[in-house]
Amino acid sequence: MNQPDPEYVRQILRKVRQIEIRTNRDVADGLGGCYHGAFKGQGIDFEEVREYLPGDEVRSIDWNVTARTGVPFVKQYVEERELTLLLAVDVSASSSFGSKLLSKREKMAELAALLAFSANRNGDKVGLLLFSDRKELYLPPAKGQMQVLRILREVLFHETISEKTNLFECVRYVNQVTRRRAVVFLLSDFIFAGSIGGEETSQRSFLDLACSTRRKHDLICARIFDPVERELPRAGLVNMQDPETGEQFLFDTSDSRILQSYHKEIDDKARHFRKSLRRRGLDFFEFSNDSDFTGELRGFFRMREKRRCL
Repeated sequence: MNQPDPEYVRQILRKVRQIEIRTNRDVADGLGGCYHGAFKGQGIDFEEVREYLPGDEVRSIDWNVTARTGVPFVKQYVEERELTLLLAVDVSASSSFGSKLLSKREKMAELAALLAFSANRNGDKVGLLLFSDRKELYLPPAKGQMQVLRILREVLFHETISEKTNLFECVRYVNQVTRRRAVVFLLSDFIFAGSIGGEETSQRSFLDLACSTRRKHDLICARIFDPVERELPRAGLVNMQDPETGEQFLFDTSDSRILQSYHKEIDDKARHFRKSLRRRGLDFFEFSNDSDFTGELRGFFRMREKRRCL
C-alpha cells in the first residue's frame, strides 16, 4: 500500500488549520450567538445553564447564576440540545472553478467550517454529505472537535468520483438518511446542467422535492458564485469549456451585444431561481468566492431569529 506524500499531508493540515483559526475567530466574534438565536427553539423542560454568547437572547439570561458567578449565563432547554445540522456540499467539477484567490469549493469549505464550529460550540451534532450527481461521501451527525475537523478536511480534499451535478439526488439522499428533523444547509452553485429544456426540468424537479423536504427538515439553500460567471471581462475570443460535460465553445467577449445578452440571461436565471425558492417558502442566501460572507450570514441569522420570535 502506497504511503501518502508527507508534503501533501502537511499541505492538508496547514489548510485545515488556517480555516479553523479564521472560522473560530468569527464564531467568537458573535456568529456563534447568531447561529444559536437563529435555530434554537425554546423547549419546555429546563436542562442546564451555559455561558452567554454574543447574540443570545437577553431574556434567556439566568440572573441568579450570573449574580453568583459574575459571568453571564443563559438557561438551556432540552429542545435546544437536540439540534442536528447536516451540511450538504456540492463537490462536482464546477465547484473547483475560481477566477480569484479561492475556488468555489474552498469558499464553501470556509462556510461549512464556520457552521460546523458554531454547531459544535452549541453542543449540536453535525454531519456531512458530499455530492455530485450521486452520494460521494456521508458522515453521520456527531459531536466534537474531531468531527468538525474531519468535515473540513473532506470538503477540501475529497477526491470526487463524478464531475456532474444532480441536486435532486442530493435532496433525495438527505430524506433517505435523515430520519429526525434537522437543519440542512445545501451549499452549491446551483448550476443546472443540460439544454434549456433539460435545465428547466432539472431545476423544477429539485425545487418540488426541496419543497416537500421543507415539511420535515429546515432546508436552507446557500448559493456560491464566482464574479466572472456573472460579469465576463472583455478578452476577445475565448475558448470556454463546461467542466461537467466537457463541451467546448468559442465566445467573443469583445462583442458588446453578445456580452449584454449573456449577462441578461445569467441575471434572469438567477432572479427566476430566487423567486422560485421564495414562492416555495425555502430560505436562501448567496455569496461570492472573492468576498467575506460573514456579513451575509449574520444578516441571514438575524432574519431567521426575528421570524422565529414573531
